[in-house]
Amino acid sequence: MIVVMRPGAAPEQIQHVVDLVHEFGLKDHVIYGTDRTVIACLGDKRMVEKDAIENAPMVEKIVPILAPYKMASLEVKREKTTIAIGPEGFRIGDVKVGVIAGPCAVESREQLLETALAVKAAGGIGLRGGAFKPRTSPYAFQGMGREGLELLAEAREQTGLAIVTEVIGTEQVKLCADYADVLQIGARNMQHYPLLEAVGKVTTPVLLKRGMSASLDEFLLAAEYIINAGNPNVILCERGIRTFETYVRNTLPLAVIPALRERTHLPIVIDPSHGTGRAQMVPAMSLAAVAAGADGVILECHPNPERAASDGAQSITPQSFSDLMGRLRPVAQAVDRDL
Repeated sequence: MIVVMRPGAAPEQIQHVVDLVHEFGLKDHVIYGTDRTVIACLGDKRMVEKDAIENAPMVEKIVPILAPYKMASLEVKREKTTIAIGPEGFRIGDVKVGVIAGPCAVESREQLLETALAVKAAGGIGLRGGAFKPRTSPYAFQGMGREGLELLAEAREQTGLAIVTEVIGTEQVKLCADYADVLQIGARNMQHYPLLEAVGKVTTPVLLKRGMSASLDEFLLAAEYIINAGNPNVILCERGIRTFETYVRNTLPLAVIPALRERTHLPIVIDPSHGTGRAQMVPAMSLAAVAAGADGVILECHPNPERAASDGAQSITPQSFSDLMGRLRPVAQAVDRDL
């Protein structure tokens, strides 16, 4: 349930309600809005004496949370969440659309820095790059590990770009959080619940990718795991779902953007690289994602896609990325956003 405080409620009055919530064995989550404060109460509400809370000073009303995902729901927070990432503090979910680009995997210092400088020059706000890679085949390139993280940190120092890198195991969370600005949970790990809880215990923002066969509710419930563990900084990422089609690697359902807008306050990012698997489709789907209202785009960019250690077929070149950025701005402006 949600306790809605009256406008102007003082901090001590809010704390009094929080104390009451704890007395009934519930967990609180306080959300401060521009107009009023609400307190989400999580747990077995059958043990609650509703009148005791409803009659507390400056409480306006108590309403039930109907969605299965509580903290991610618009029922709890009507205002869009914005999340600051990187040394320059770009806010995902705000008016400006954020574009993150980089190689699927960190392969070398030269490859990474060349890409990072190109992404920065074109107007990108973040650099993606996998130091640890969850590969379908155990014989495929598994990433450079800690050395890859160190190279990503060097690229951030030189460019000011936010670093986005994937975490594939609970034991890597602290290590990756020490280097990265955003921890990515890949599609294969969307329902790896111990990992979701582990990234929920750090403050580093999390980019959560939708599982390739996950429903929208399952996607939002995965986000709920992270928020419930203590980290409210969750960015939802649609990366395409598995269907019967063969002309794309995955099917990119851009209808997810308005569907999520009706359900959650969390920012939404689209991955057209995994969503199509074809470099020539990435620009068109990036434009479409921004037109549909995405808060950001994350795509794969490599200086030499033909020689990429992974995902070369869906990686665009730095020149193609620069051209795309020039085309994205007028689309963003047409939907009252900017780049």
